[in-house]
Amino acid sequence: MTAADGEAGRIRTVSAELGLPGIIDIHTHFMPKAMLDKVWAYFDGVGPLTGSTWPIAYRFDEERRLEILRSFGVLRFTSLSYPHKPGMAVWLNSWSRDFAAGHSDVISSATFYPESGVGAYVRDAIDRGVQVFKAHVQVGAYDPNDPHLDEVWGLLQESAVPVVIHGGHGPAPGRFTGPDGMDALLARFPRLVAVIAHLGMPDYGRFLDLAERHEGVHLDTTMAFTDFSEARSPFPASERNRLVDLGAKVLFGSDYPNIPYPYVHAVESIVRLDLGEEWARGVLHDNAARLLGGPGRG
Repeated sequence: MTAADGEAGRIRTVSAELGLPGIIDIHTHFMPKAMLDKVWAYFDGVGPLTGSTWPIAYRFDEERRLEILRSFGVLRFTSLSYPHKPGMAVWLNSWSRDFAAGHSDVISSATFYPESGVGAYVRDAIDRGVQVFKAHVQVGAYDPNDPHLDEVWGLLQESAVPVVIHGGHGPAPGRFTGPDGMDALLARFPRLVAVIAHLGMPDYGRFLDLAERHEGVHLDTTMAFTDFSEARSPFPASERNRLVDLGAKVLFGSDYPNIPYPYVHAVESIVRLDLGEEWARGVLHDNAARLLGGPGRG
C-alpha cells in the first residue's frame, strides 16, 4: 500500500462536485535527482527543527510521481526548485526549462539567487517565456532586500511574472524569514506579483495584510489547514472571513511530493473550511488559471 492508493477517486470526486475539470497546483517540486535526494535527506532529519518526524509521502522516481499527480486530476503544476548557494540557479533553470518542454502540463518555472549576473539570467528566463519563479528565503538564507536582487525584483514587477516566495517563518524559521522582510520588499516594489508560500505561516495575519494592501500579492495554501500544520501553527478562525474577502488571491499549493501526509488530505482540507463552493473552486483551479493563463490538461 502506498500513499497514492485510493486517493485518485476521492480527489476527482471533489473536483466533480465543485464542477471543476481538475486542480491547478502552484506549489509542487520537480528537480534534478541529485538535488531532490538532498532535499529528501533534509526532511529525513528535519525533526529537531519542527519537533516531529517528516516522512516523505511520495518518495518515488520521477515518472511515478508524474503519473500519480496526473491520476489525481491535477491539470497543471510547477517544478519549483531553489538554490542554496551561488552558481546553482542557471543550472536549475536549464533543467526546469527542459523539464517543462517535455511535459505540456508543467508550468514553466525558474529561480534565482543574490549573486553576480542574476539580473541577466532572470531576464533570459523571462524572454524564454517562464511562467513562474521561486524564491526560497529560508533555504537560500538570504535577505530578500539584498541589493543583488534589486534588478530582479524590478524585472519581475515590470513583466508581471509571478514569483512564489517562501518568506515566512514556517514550517521552520530561517535567518531572514518573517513578514518584516516581505513588508520592506513590497514597500520598494509595490506592484510585484508575489505568491506568499504557506499563507505566510505562522504569521498569517501579517501576510493577509500584505495581500490586502498590494494588488499583486497572492497567497498559496501549501500545508495550511492540514492536521499536520493545525497542530503546530493553526490558522486563526477569526481570520477565515479575510480569506473569503481576498477571493481570487488565494491559490492551492501542496508541496508535493515532499509532504508528510496524503495529497487528498490537502485537497479536502480546503473544502472542509466550508467557505463556500465558489471560494473552493477559485482556490483549487480558477484563481491560478486566471493568474497564469494558458490551457489546462484535458
